[in-house]
Amino acid sequence: MKQSIKLKTTTLLIPLVLACFALLPRAQAATPELLPAPAPDGFYNGFNTAEGFNALFSLTSGTFNTALGFKALRADTSGGSNTAVGGQALLNNNTGSFNTAVGENALVFNTGGSFNMALGQGALAKNLTGNSNTAMGFQALNFNTTNNNTGVGYQALFSNTTGSNLNAVGYQALVLNDGVPPDGSFNNAHGNFALASNTTGLQNNAFGDEALLNNVTGKFNTAIGDRAGRDILKNWNIDIGKDVFGDDDDAFVTRIGISAIADTLHQKKCFIGGIRGVTTGVMDAVPVLIDSAGQLGVTSSSERFKHDIKPMDKTSEAILALKPVAFHYKSDTTNTPQFGLIAEQVAQVNPDLVVRDPDGQIYTVRYEAVNAMLLNEFL
Repeated sequence: MKQSIKLKTTTLLIPLVLACFALLPRAQAATPELLPAPAPDGFYNGFNTAEGFNALFSLTSGTFNTALGFKALRADTSGGSNTAVGGQALLNNNTGSFNTAVGENALVFNTGGSFNMALGQGALAKNLTGNSNTAMGFQALNFNTTNNNTGVGYQALFSNTTGSNLNAVGYQALVLNDGVPPDGSFNNAHGNFALASNTTGLQNNAFGDEALLNNVTGKFNTAIGDRAGRDILKNWNIDIGKDVFGDDDDAFVTRIGISAIADTLHQKKCFIGGIRGVTTGVMDAVPVLIDSAGQLGVTSSSERFKHDIKPMDKTSEAILALKPVAFHYKSDTTNTPQFGLIAEQVAQVNPDLVVRDPDGQIYTVRYEAVNAMLLNEFL
C-alpha cells in the first residue's frame, strides 16, 4: 500500500517539474528542436545570444545575433548580425541583417530591412523592408518603410512612409513629412520643429528651430536661423537670419538679415565682399537702390510700368531754388570734401524730393529725380 502511494506521488511530481522548467526564460529562448541546449550564459551555436521570453524563438541559420528582452528577434530565422535589446525589439524580423534596435518595440515590424539602427521606444516601429535608416528618439521614423533616412529626436520624421534621403534632427523635425517620391524626399531639417508642417515638399533645407515651420508643399527652399523662412509656402526661396520669416507669397525671393523687414534698430551695417573695385562682366550695369522695406532693386523707366505720363513743364523750376553746397561728413576721419544738397533745404522747396527714415526724419535726397528736373530746365 505504501509503495503504491509513493509511486502515485512520484508520477504527479514529474509533470509538475517539467512544467516549471518550461517556464524558465532560458528554456524558452528557442525551441529544443531548432537549437541545442544553451550554455549558462545564454550563448547558442552560430555565435547567437538570447536572453528573454521567446527571444530568437524561430532561429534556424542566422548567425551573430544578440537578443535581450521579451520576444526580442522572436521571428528571426536566417537574419544575421542583428542586435535587439528591449521588449519586442525586432520582434518580426525574419531575414533582415545588420540591424540594431534598442528600446521597446524598436523596429518591431521589420521583416527584411537591413542596415537599420533604431534607438528609442517605437523607433522605426513600422519599418518593414526599408534599409539604411537611423532613428534615435521616441517614435522617430515610426511609420517609415523606405531607405536612407535619418531621424534624431522625439517623433522626428514620425509620419514619413515613402520619402527617402531625409535628415531630421530635433523635436518633431519633419514630423508630418510624407509623399510619393520624389515628393517628400531629399529634405534636411535641423532644429526643433524644423520643417514640421512639410508633407510633400522636396529638396528643402532648414537649419534652426522652427525654420521653414509652415512650409507644406514648397520646394527648393533654404532657411538658416531660428524661425527663418517660417512663413514660406512656395518655391525657390532663401531666408537667412534669425526671425527672417519670409512671406507666404514669396517665390524666388532672397532675404538676409535679422528680422522679416529691415531692422534698423538692431542691424546697423551690411558688408558684402567682391563688389567694390570690381567691374561688372557685362557692360550694361545699372545702379542698385533700396526701398523702405529693405528690398534691393533698380528703378524701372519703361513706359509699360508708368501711367499719367505728361510733360514736366514748369514743375522742374523748383530746382532753381536749390542751393548746392560743399561739406564734410562728420564720421569721415579723412575729411574728404563732398558736394551735394542739404535734404532739409530740399524738403522746403519740394517735399517729394526727399526720403525719410523709419522714424520719419528727413534722411536723403532723390538725386535721380533732381537730375531729371535739371535736364528739363536745359531743354
